[in-house]
Amino acid sequence: MAMISVAPKSASDARVSEYLNRHARRVETCPPGTCPLVVQLSLLRASGAQTCGKCVPCCDGIPRLAGMLERIVDCEADEGALESLRALAEMIRDTADCAIGYEAADAVLAGLDSFADEYRSHIEQRACSPGVGQTVPCETLCPAHVDVPAYIAFVAEGDYASAINTIRKDNPFPTACAFVCEHPCEQRCRRALIDAPINIRAVKKFAVDQVPADSVPVPARSAATGRSVAVIGGGPSGLTCAYYLALMGHAVTIYEGKRQLGGMLRYGIPAYRFPRERLDEDIRAILSTGGIEVRCDTLVGEREMDEIVREFDAVYVAIGAQAGKTLRIENNDAEGVSPAIDLLNAIGEGAYPDYTGKRVVVVGGGNVAMDCARTAVRAGADEVSIVYRRRKEDMTALPAEVESAMAEGVEMITLEAPVAVEVDGQGRCAALVTQPQMIGPVRGGRPSPLAADKPQRRIEAEAILVAVGQSVVARLFEDFGLESAWGCLVTDEYMRAKGRDNVFAGGECCSGSSTVIREIGAGKVAARNIDEFLGYHHTLDGAPSVPEPQFNDRTPRGRVEVAERPARVRKHDFSEVEEGMSREEARQECGRCLRCDCFGCGTLEEGRQRYA
Repeated sequence: MAMISVAPKSASDARVSEYLNRHARRVETCPPGTCPLVVQLSLLRASGAQTCGKCVPCCDGIPRLAGMLERIVDCEADEGALESLRALAEMIRDTADCAIGYEAADAVLAGLDSFADEYRSHIEQRACSPGVGQTVPCETLCPAHVDVPAYIAFVAEGDYASAINTIRKDNPFPTACAFVCEHPCEQRCRRALIDAPINIRAVKKFAVDQVPADSVPVPARSAATGRSVAVIGGGPSGLTCAYYLALMGHAVTIYEGKRQLGGMLRYGIPAYRFPRERLDEDIRAILSTGGIEVRCDTLVGEREMDEIVREFDAVYVAIGAQAGKTLRIENNDAEGVSPAIDLLNAIGEGAYPDYTGKRVVVVGGGNVAMDCARTAVRAGADEVSIVYRRRKEDMTALPAEVESAMAEGVEMITLEAPVAVEVDGQGRCAALVTQPQMIGPVRGGRPSPLAADKPQRRIEAEAILVAVGQSVVARLFEDFGLESAWGCLVTDEYMRAKGRDNVFAGGECCSGSSTVIREIGAGKVAARNIDEFLGYHHTLDGAPSVPEPQFNDRTPRGRVEVAERPARVRKHDFSEVEEGMSREEARQECGRCLRCDCFGCGTLEEGRQRYA
């Protein structure tokens, strides 16, 4: 028998694999604003390069399909091209031997439906639809459109006050977002083409750690306009709207139902993630603009709303989503079972729970579930478990939050769906009964769980926290006459509430549970639109001149990650868990920025997505 080699049959496989890593990074960093048909065409051509040549639908059909799509992309096709493209794609999908062929064709069919407007524009208008065009990724993907390259440049130079003022031009919560922003700005960071996205949030945190936000003066307020605006809700969206309206010269009154301002930042995020004194730095800076009156402990109902609408020139409703949802299972109202958001609300008022000696179960897989589980650990619980009906990789919580919870001793019990709460003789919860699940078909972009043919499980617990989402308490505003759908207020594209001319609404009360930066973005848009409604067209600048770009350092470097205090130490207190960057780390991370605002699309007309 002849000897055989342990070497791969194809000597190029390893090198191809390395090269494909570069290809994958390029796909992941696809610039915002790229024509979707161009993206489809590039992926289709990549599929054609993978064909083995065995079956005709794949080896001959994909190149022909790519040729037809190319004519559409070049705006050279007529109306019949779409029918021909669909017919050929269906034939390839239905007759190709393997996934290389039928998946490529299926992707084209999905694109025909998803991007129908773009296809029509290419054929009827002979051009891409309005809005197609590359923009600076980090700036575009930030819901507040913060000038990220500019403040990174200031941090690199050690000018932290200018960095904070640059952030504040578009986002009055530089400290809050330095701690808890989900940093969507990093998703398409062009530095990933070389190594990895810049740690933008950590750079921002380094800046506010050097210079507190309330020590940096806010821009001067414009001349008083004599117009008045009421803001219902003192959370991130309401405070953002109030800040920009005040800078424009309008008189603003904030109505807040709780004792203190901050909304979800104070009543939804534990202090170990975002210390309350750091939140107060942002709030003090916002109120320092002048022209803002705050009325806390003031609940707004139908009667109050009617008076406010008549008294003020405009109203912005930003009440947030702070009512916890419940499980529709037996004994869901037993003693010891409570919405997770109630726990976080209590902590916001300084009332910390005592779970000493108890077993705590948290139901859910989002950031709120992680916050509650990690809080229970710090509150002395003997055991803390998270029960989730999907897999760990399906959790909506940030991966870093999941990892931190596990490091602190939280057990992840996945593929288990709650079916009942078991109670003791006094009506207190004794255990959560769950039904094992198996992962099933993908629906809505996520694999759906299905009941598995396994016996039910009993998870003993003296406390059960339900973290399956929050809802908006919109009934009072519905009674007032504002239109709603699915528990959220309905507005037009300019955030004007349907039913009243001078009432605007935004943030979680319109979108449902959201993130801090999206709330901030909504408040900023509302301020701009309210200013226009009042008959003005204020523009706010106040940002310092951006440093000139240095020559790009294209040497691949590792991304600087923010360290946390050891889990065995931090789980015993509510002190801040993150340690932050050193000056050396911050300079290195800032030096990785490719300054897309000055190179490439950032220099083109409409190459930057901004609003003031």
